Amino acid sequence: MNPQAAAKARHEWRWAASLRHRLLAATVAALVLALALAGVFLSGLFRDHVTRQFEASLTLQLDQLTARLEFDAQGQPLIDTQALSDPRWQTPYSGLYWQIDRMSASGQSRSGVLRSRSLWDTQLTLQADTLNTGSLHVHHGVGPKGAEVLMVERTVRSDESPGVGWRLIVAGDLEQTMAAATRFNRLLALALLALGVMLAVAAWAQVAVGLAPLRALQGALSDVREGREARLQGRFPVEVQPLIDDFNGVLDRNADVVQRARSHAGNLAHALKTPLAVLIQAAEQASHSNAKADELPQLVQEQVTLARRHIDWHLARSRMAAAQRLPGLRTPLAPVVKGLLRVMQRVNAERELALQATPIPEAWAFGGEAQDLQEMLGNLLDNACKWARSAVHVSATRSNGQLVLVIEDDGPGIAQAQRETALARGERLDERTPGSGLGLAIVADLVQLYGGTLSLEASPMGGLLVRLSLPATA
Repeated sequence: MNPQAAAKARHEWRWAASLRHRLLAATVAALVLALALAGVFLSGLFRDHVTRQFEASLTLQLDQLTARLEFDAQGQPLIDTQALSDPRWQTPYSGLYWQIDRMSASGQSRSGVLRSRSLWDTQLTLQADTLNTGSLHVHHGVGPKGAEVLMVERTVRSDESPGVGWRLIVAGDLEQTMAAATRFNRLLALALLALGVMLAVAAWAQVAVGLAPLRALQGALSDVREGREARLQGRFPVEVQPLIDDFNGVLDRNADVVQRARSHAGNLAHALKTPLAVLIQAAEQASHSNAKADELPQLVQEQVTLARRHIDWHLARSRMAAAQRLPGLRTPLAPVVKGLLRVMQRVNAERELALQATPIPEAWAFGGEAQDLQEMLGNLLDNACKWARSAVHVSATRSNGQLVLVIEDDGPGIAQAQRETALARGERLDERTPGSGLGLAIVADLVQLYGGTLSLEASPMGGLLVRLSLPATA
């Protein structure tokens, strides 16, 4: 494709992709079609109206001619032309004509028995048809000098010659009627053209006004992109405002994600700074002292273990932040609880723990990712099984759009003064128990990300009761 053709194609694509152009094109096309149909309808309506009026005037003339018709003793028709009021009857080729034809019972006819002076040396010729006495027929035909005429006819009979019918015909030139229709069509076309232009301008103004908020939205987006504003600012129509609110919600969430990422990076850097400094210092001292060299392996192991704890915690939290609150997530609660209890029963088979759960309705579901629910409940159940002496119990209730899960054991529990410390990352209340000290901290952070709550209480069984509240979904 040559450059000119490519540029033309891009221009046509931009024109077709423009909402303004598409709306204007659709509106103008609809206007043109509507005005054209209106023009055809009004033109036909006016032509029919003037034709009917002309027909009505000819019928009046025919009634006058019928009223003036007389018969002599031989049954021949007579017309007193002086009694006809319209002077056009006497003017040759005036455009108004009358004629009387004789129609015999045998089917023979004679045209122009009597006729108006306006016909001069011509006659009106009608198509052959049969009329009932007194009824009207209307015909289009050709009059004097080839002019198109409208003819109205009626058949009458006389008492003097009952076997003979007399056809009375009145004809009028259609030239003036058609000229009036033509003038009306011109005026109608000009009026519709002017109306179309005004409606097109109104459509353009309507589209411009209707799309003006999108221009304001574009400016607000430019301010956000250039960093002048953190959110979309301005007043928008009620039809656009929900989009603005949703977009601002996305911006707020992105800002929150960025802030969390910065916080995680800073926290991780700060957490790793101390172990690295200790290792550097120990390496320098070991290079000058043999005694310090003997302590170096143990020190490296401790500091690397500490750094690993921090890295594991931040990686887990980053994964949770990326996965939580995705739209449309739904995780049935009962299968997850049953599956975790089966796993914990097998893991702790040697201790013969009694793991029990109250029945949970199958319709209850967690409004989040299944892996996150397993992460939270798995850590809490694992912690309960580690400390339980003989039994762990799980129950669930639903209230105000929240699932409330209670996990309790009959172990030693946690003193009230230490419960807040137990939720801190990397804190272990008993170093003799294996683990990194991150389980409860990960659960607490994930619960917070889902907008839930986590509390530690004393259990009636004698140990620890963990109350977990999470969003429910239908």
